[in-house]
Amino acid sequence: MRPIAITGIGVVSPCGIGIDAFWAGLCAEPEDRPERRVEDFDPEPWFAPKEARRTDRFAQFAMAAATMALDDAGSLSVDPDRAAVIIGTGIGGLATLQEQIGVMLEKGDRRVSPFTVPMMMANAGAANVSMRFGWRGPCETISTACAAGTHSVGAAARMIADGRADVALAGGAEAAITRIGVAAFGNMTALSSTGISRPFDAERDGFVIGEGSAVLVLESLDAARARGARIYAVITGAASNADAHHITAPAPGGAGAIACMELALADAGRRTDEVGHVNAHGTSTPLNDAAEAEAIAKVFGAGGVPVTSIKGVTGHGLGAAGALEAAALALTIDRKLIPPTARHRTPDPAVDIDVVTGSPRPWEPRAALSNSFGFGGHNGCLLLEPVPAS
Repeated sequence: MRPIAITGIGVVSPCGIGIDAFWAGLCAEPEDRPERRVEDFDPEPWFAPKEARRTDRFAQFAMAAATMALDDAGSLSVDPDRAAVIIGTGIGGLATLQEQIGVMLEKGDRRVSPFTVPMMMANAGAANVSMRFGWRGPCETISTACAAGTHSVGAAARMIADGRADVALAGGAEAAITRIGVAAFGNMTALSSTGISRPFDAERDGFVIGEGSAVLVLESLDAARARGARIYAVITGAASNADAHHITAPAPGGAGAIACMELALADAGRRTDEVGHVNAHGTSTPLNDAAEAEAIAKVFGAGGVPVTSIKGVTGHGLGAAGALEAAALALTIDRKLIPPTARHRTPDPAVDIDVVTGSPRPWEPRAALSNSFGFGGHNGCLLLEPVPAS
């Protein structure tokens, strides 16, 4: 893939709203909370009161992140017919669905809101963003569970590289911390019984559910340079494949993850020894972390590349996770620091990788991978690099 510039970043996360607060949260020790909500989110800066009431929380997050990303990108001259919006989600408007089922059971069918479908539909985030800014190019939603954000960023980058769009807002959004969402994940024993996310730790026992959104402004490197834009990093490779193995468990030995990482490297024309960091999926579940660690070790060698997972801070943002991690990786390159894997205390002898722990690790940025592996066997990888000299 020819390099695609990241020129704007917008973030709504449990550890901070906006890129500076988000970054500070990634580099600090998190509070122990069984759920990672965006506690201080107020839709008022982005929505009129009536509009907010008619927009599910996940779509509110998407709008806030997209607006912040555009503001961050500076002056953009956009042909609206060549401007794309690709915002993924794993679940969509679950809060609206739960609320309106309650209304139906308590008050009857006729009291169900006529706004239920447009609020709960998975494409509401992308649709609302495209309407707000009048962008009439491709407007799509990818729903591949926990890989949705990564797949959306990769698809948008590919659209620009292939000449189908000039600029894109790409990312993911999720707000599934509801009674039904927590009960469902809890009953499948995916959630941590201790309420602590500790990726790759010997005592990990499940993920902590999170929420939020991240949206990136993507444009060609030539266009970004021509307008004098600040460029955080460039996307040079993206890959997607499937385990075709199990609805929730990863393929044994991380076979699908290995293939996906290798495909992303091939797409960018990079060798394994040119990669200096992996932002892992790292959910803090026993099976996922073991399979991913084995896959990373097979691709890069045991302890061959520094690895971090931000889910110790953000929790698992489901369909938003890959977008949050792409934003984190762009900032990792821009700020020349690798955030630590929060709450990692006890090394797992079966995890033979170099997990960054304790405090942020300085590094000289080079090519870096962001991994996402979702229920259903959906795998996604992005390869980001520093801005090339010429």
